[in-house]
Amino acid sequence: MKIELTTQQKDAQAKFRAFVDEEVIPYANRYDQQERTPPKLIEKIAERGYLSAVLPKEFGGIGMDMITYGLLNEEIGRGCSSLRSLLTVHCMVAHAVCKWGNKSQKEYWLPKLASGEVIAAFALSEPNVGSDAKNIETTATLSGDSYVLNGQKKWITYGQIADVFLVFAQCSGKPSAFLVEKNSPGLSIQPISGMLGVRASMLAELHFRDCRIPQENLVGKLGFGFSYVASSALDYGRYSVAWGCVGIAQACLEACIQYTSQRKQFGVYLKEHQLIRQMITDMIANVKAARLLCYQAGYLKDISDPSSIIETSIAKYFASTTATKVANDAVQIHGANGCTNEYSVARYLRDAKIMEIIEGSTQIQQITIADYGYQEYMSQSASTVSQNLLARA
Repeated sequence: MKIELTTQQKDAQAKFRAFVDEEVIPYANRYDQQERTPPKLIEKIAERGYLSAVLPKEFGGIGMDMITYGLLNEEIGRGCSSLRSLLTVHCMVAHAVCKWGNKSQKEYWLPKLASGEVIAAFALSEPNVGSDAKNIETTATLSGDSYVLNGQKKWITYGQIADVFLVFAQCSGKPSAFLVEKNSPGLSIQPISGMLGVRASMLAELHFRDCRIPQENLVGKLGFGFSYVASSALDYGRYSVAWGCVGIAQACLEACIQYTSQRKQFGVYLKEHQLIRQMITDMIANVKAARLLCYQAGYLKDISDPSSIIETSIAKYFASTTATKVANDAVQIHGANGCTNEYSVARYLRDAKIMEIIEGSTQIQQITIADYGYQEYMSQSASTVSQNLLARA
């Protein structure tokens, strides 16, 4: 069965690609070297409604279907993984507020998030807590009509410029989620620089020292923080990252086809060498496979199939490992040129490695996917036994 995009999806994809070709790709290496995303670029993606992609129209959003949202992430990821990371974390927070926020939170925050008037960041990771997110150490204590936060968050994407953070903290031993504005008393923000990849994503550490926020800033109920708010947001994040990885791999493929068609060695173009053609073949096959897994996850999300969660994990696992492999081969094909800032493949490789760590590391995905495999096997075995017993009765 061939997957066919609708006319609307094809038109959207063409617009996304044109925007990235014109406004992102020519400058992405500079953003990487300067370790910043220009405000003007963020304004441009906000003007096009990309920051409101997952929000319903009633709150000023576009209400994209998940396939179209995936195509957006692929194209922006093809141009700049840092910019795609902004799309990821901003939409994660918007989705969380839309799904779990109360009426006043939705009415106040969602239109601002949709327009880009407010930039949001997702604050879960801590210095001592990464994959083991249930055991966050930041605390929230109810004091009168306020919550008082103490602790530290680290590796917060676009934390340097975010206006509001979705912060996860333990409240009486219950992981809970809170909206914290950047100017809240007791919150200090420290930039992080010198990262391996996604250098323009303006990471930050957040320090909470008796940071007081209104009681109504609790998102959902106490204890809902990880199992509900964070989990649903992270599922969206994994989906975005998976498509972004397809974008990285596609960018590598395009760069290699162009490079091997122009550079000669031993009197012939590189593309005439059989080993180069083998590497290109592997790239094409793996990029297509990763994209198909993302299509599958997106389709299941659009029809609200519960299996979309595990299929998203599978897509993220395969796409991120594929991006790293393809980027590694791209650097190899480019030789010494691939190890310089002059060619983008060096950035693609650094960014791809980060993709294997964020939104659930490769190893966490392996654990999750293997558990699913064993559960499916046991379920199918039990069903077969039951059918055999009924047949004998």
